[in-house]
Amino acid sequence: MELARRAHEAFNRRDLHAFLAMMHPDTEFTPYEVAVQSGEPYRGHRGMRKWWEESLEVLPDLAVHLDEVRDIGDQVFVRGRLHGHGASSGAAIERPLWGVLEFQDGMQFRYWAFGSEAEALEAAGLSE
Repeated sequence: MELARRAHEAFNRRDLHAFLAMMHPDTEFTPYEVAVQSGEPYRGHRGMRKWWEESLEVLPDLAVHLDEVRDIGDQVFVRGRLHGHGASSGAAIERPLWGVLEFQDGMQFRYWAFGSEAEALEAAGLSE
């Protein structure tokens, strides 16, 4: 659970080096927007760097705030919100975040983001 918190905090600090140090070399990240479009996850450190750069190009002040980090056995469930402003328009965005993370060798191995808490919990084999 602590690693999940630290990775999100490193993103908010814009500390790419610390962020990547917490990522398994074979990490996979599927943001909600990618999942909705049936896109491919970002893979490895190169993929995470690409996601980082693309995200901050569009939303330079993008930040994540976690309200809950829950140990669910081999995985961690996170609930929070994303917020920022569009680089070109300045338009504010804020939306909920629900994710399930897996860890391997003390590093983040997989991270899936979902459109609802129910979807995230179902993916983790839980329901509320």
